[in-house]
Amino acid sequence: MAVPPTGFSGEIEAAGLAGGAYGGQVTALDLKEILRAHLEIPWPPLFLWGPPGVGKSSVVRQVATAMGLELVDLRMLLLDPVDLRGLPVPEGRKVIWAPPAFLPERGRGILFLDELNAAPPLVQASVYQLVLDRKLGEYTLPDGWHIVAAGNRESDRSIAHTMPSALLSRFEHLELVPDLDSWRAWAFEAAIDPSVIAFLEFRPELLYRFTDRSKAFPCPRTWEMVSRVLPLPLSAAALERVLEGCVGPGPATEFSLFRRNLAELPRLEEIAAGRDLLPSTPASGYAIVSGLVARYGRDPARRARMLEYAVLLGRHGWRELEVLLVRDLLRRDPALARDPGFEAWARENVGALG
Repeated sequence: MAVPPTGFSGEIEAAGLAGGAYGGQVTALDLKEILRAHLEIPWPPLFLWGPPGVGKSSVVRQVATAMGLELVDLRMLLLDPVDLRGLPVPEGRKVIWAPPAFLPERGRGILFLDELNAAPPLVQASVYQLVLDRKLGEYTLPDGWHIVAAGNRESDRSIAHTMPSALLSRFEHLELVPDLDSWRAWAFEAAIDPSVIAFLEFRPELLYRFTDRSKAFPCPRTWEMVSRVLPLPLSAAALERVLEGCVGPGPATEFSLFRRNLAELPRLEEIAAGRDLLPSTPASGYAIVSGLVARYGRDPARRARMLEYAVLLGRHGWRELEVLLVRDLLRRDPALARDPGFEAWARENVGALG
């Protein structure tokens, strides 16, 4: 008979705090918070693990942009060891190493070592001193610069070399996992087609599904592709093939059927103007919510109406859609939290937003 864990170690195991093979698991929203905090200190550097297309490099770019930092994005797979160390240059009776021009010499920013574990062992070895001591020979990384690295997990069937423990121990490790709430918050900002946002709220398990049966598979990166190709002037049959090329045949078919079922969707402008038009199906409900947030989420003049419509949804049996609409409006425009109507709603719905 198994003996239950006791003591402090038992509390750790029972709480699920033992951690994963790739470090602490975080969502994109968590990672943004952690990155911002770490960029206030020069060390330790971060290593971001995660499957292809989950958004590791996108999060780093977004944080750099939001904080006004320069980003030097190095694809380590494409480098040779000498590319980082530089070239020897005679100087009198000595030789000095001239660092490459892409290494920063001033200012503030992120030195992003992407695909580090996909690089050959000699390239990985070339960053030992840079990661630990912030030096490469005579070169010193300026104080305002921070090192972040990223790579796919060995289980992701991508190019990956085992990283030596001496290099692993130089990083703090985090694993980025797909998360619909984080993706939705990003998607509204990135002007992703509302039908894509609504579909993934309806079928959240398709945000990320890796399969070896198709070269194309659904992930945050490929759903962004779907959004970008939807406006193309294509026939229905041609668009179907294009969607299959983005996310694979199964998810593409489901998404196409979802969009066809939205043909009778109430007009969003009529809802915003005050008409109490209700969804007829869960699919149309998610589409209405996503459309309203995308179109009116930052319009102060529409705040009262959006809250009124959310309450209407709840009164007619669409409680999940009521909470979803308020939550997404709040994320789209944080100023909503100071609105008297929202404050009243929040008091009546304590805990609804998580």
